[in-house]
Amino acid sequence: MTTPSSAHPITISPANTHVRVIVGDEVIADTERALSLREASYPPVLYVPREDARMDLLTRTSHRTHCPFKGDASYFSIAAGDRVRENAVWTYEAPFAQVAQIAGHLAFYPDRVDAIEQS
Repeated sequence: MTTPSSAHPITISPANTHVRVIVGDEVIADTERALSLREASYPPVLYVPREDARMDLLTRTSHRTHCPFKGDASYFSIAAGDRVRENAVWTYEAPFAQVAQIAGHLAFYPDRVDAIEQS
């Protein structure tokens, strides 16, 4: 575990926006409770509560990654429309204490979904 620092800051705050994730004709997630995670110089990532996502369209995969700042990530593929979007969603089910707020949330790769809308 590596602790966020001034050299690699991580902040989590309410996104304060309506977020919809769309694949094909399906709304995969729809929430006003998203969190925005800002990490170092990376673009902000929106984390959507699982309760606000269509978990029936997601299939857990065996893919895993590790972030020294956040912990172990698990992945889901999305089956919607006419194809499957492999490993399009990630989640930290037991994140490190410094980022515990993202537990129970999902993040979506923008290039693996058709749209992540904010309004």
